Amino acid sequence: MDLSIIENNLISEIKLEPIQAKVFLLVTCYGKMSYLKIAEKLKISLDDAQKTANDLMTMGAFIDFSETEFEAMHPRFTAVNMYRRMCERENIEFKRNKIVDNIGVILEKTYDDARTK
Repeated sequence: MDLSIIENNLISEIKLEPIQAKVFLLVTCYGKMSYLKIAEKLKISLDDAQKTANDLMTMGAFIDFSETEFEAMHPRFTAVNMYRRMCERENIEFKRNKIVDNIGVILEKTYDDARTK
């Protein structure tokens, strides 16, 4: 699976910032993570990891397990929810978007595999 295509689709279709797309994919593909682990894996500051994870939680992509740990919600729902919220923010009519739908479909197996180790 080529995550760079999904990352580009998250940026172009849902208007995520590049760092948001990277953090979203990291937690979706590898499971629950702390700010520290996100920062280490992506080689970003702890503040950037914390801010980005909190932003993704506000967008409906993550849930918090504790003050410092986040988990991604199921990608089939998350991609559409983030797209819906982007449409509201941008004052765009919400309608079906096949690219967004495919993000969830493509990430579903990886998401499930990371949670059934």
